[in-house]
Amino acid sequence: MHAFDPLHAPHCQGQPFAPSYWAATQPLPAPLSAPQSSEHFDVAIIGGGFTGLLSAYYLAQNYQQKVCVLEANQVGFGASARNAGFALPGSGRLGYGDYAKRWGLEVSRGIYDEFHGGVNRVRTLIDEHKIDCDAQASGYLKIAHNAQAYANLQSAAQFISDNFGGESSQLLSKAELDAQFMLNHHAHGAMRYENGFGLHPLKLLLGYRDMAIKAGVTLFEQSLVSKVKHGQRHTLSVNDQKISADKLLYTGNAYNNKHSHPLIDNRYLPILSSIFVTRPLSEDELKQTGLRTHQVVMDTRRLKYYYRLLPDNRLLFGGRGAVFAKDQHKIKYLTHLKTALAECFPCLKDITHDYYWHGYIAAALDDMPHVFFEDNVGYILGYCGSGVSFSSQAAYRLAQLAMKDTVPDLPLFQRPLPRIPFPQLRRFGQLGYYHLAQVQDKFS
Repeated sequence: MHAFDPLHAPHCQGQPFAPSYWAATQPLPAPLSAPQSSEHFDVAIIGGGFTGLLSAYYLAQNYQQKVCVLEANQVGFGASARNAGFALPGSGRLGYGDYAKRWGLEVSRGIYDEFHGGVNRVRTLIDEHKIDCDAQASGYLKIAHNAQAYANLQSAAQFISDNFGGESSQLLSKAELDAQFMLNHHAHGAMRYENGFGLHPLKLLLGYRDMAIKAGVTLFEQSLVSKVKHGQRHTLSVNDQKISADKLLYTGNAYNNKHSHPLIDNRYLPILSSIFVTRPLSEDELKQTGLRTHQVVMDTRRLKYYYRLLPDNRLLFGGRGAVFAKDQHKIKYLTHLKTALAECFPCLKDITHDYYWHGYIAAALDDMPHVFFEDNVGYILGYCGSGVSFSSQAAYRLAQLAMKDTVPDLPLFQRPLPRIPFPQLRRFGQLGYYHLAQVQDKFS
């Protein structure tokens, strides 16, 4: 089987599931059946990840809609079960100062509220529905990878303090980071934010699955949507059956079916991320690394690394993977991640790993997620790695848009995804950016 690339493969059905730590520690339930006959729904949703299941849940629970979710494989296949399990406010490379420059301070404040609302909504769903997903201690450490990055963190924190207020943050010197959190040899200090936490994403996803089913949502698995005919009543070809719906939502993010979404094709870039999980760290290794926190950690590079101690004291470590899908299993990409880990914690230079896997995130040209609905068709795309948290808020907003409820007047919800110029060259543009970013990360 060829290495899967959403830009070229017609669909993702039949691709292997990720050999992840999550899959090894949480078995999947028996798959539900595909449609056995033609049926009509108020809303049909393509994609059974965080976004699809929560959009369905809110439409059924809050608006009493008859909803189906169509998943080409089984819930647990896509990005929702391949990520690092970081629930963080924010998305991609843009900071709140960048949003303020583009659209003004009030819009930036609105986006801030939505991103933090996503983290808070995940917490609420976990608590209200008693989802056992190994949620860890609150706290998000942003590690400055050089002196200039530390100065930039100071400026960003000052901007948030001056214009937003309310967010608990703490600027940490190198000495304070060493004493309180970790002995990171590559750090020049850090910023600690309160509103963020780690979790087991597959357990969370299966919790959302149960919520949707209990709310009356019909979940079809092993159900590839091979063709869509748009109109006043949308008609979907699913295996050998026809599903019709008054409204249609695309929620597959980077794993969308290439041939069934003309509204979103050539509007996003699927980017590979790779993650490995070590064996459990020994007491001596914990002492040498100084790791005394299970909070989530990310650095300030353009090509970021992210990591955290898991509940069993394994270390999860991830970063950008190969540009081209055919290269994703080459040993140099795992070696690259392990070299980055060793720069942070030299005592882990030769540590073995028990799990290593890959998954796609979706990035938009304007570096922000889009929740859009028009002419009874909607989509959510462009989380750029923030889907664990923002998917909850985005799904809530998409349900509101689909039902013609008022949502905040923000670019996140009012603008379609911009088209990517020369889309056939996306991978080469990505390769060029990676080379440039590696140089920039050395100096800023």
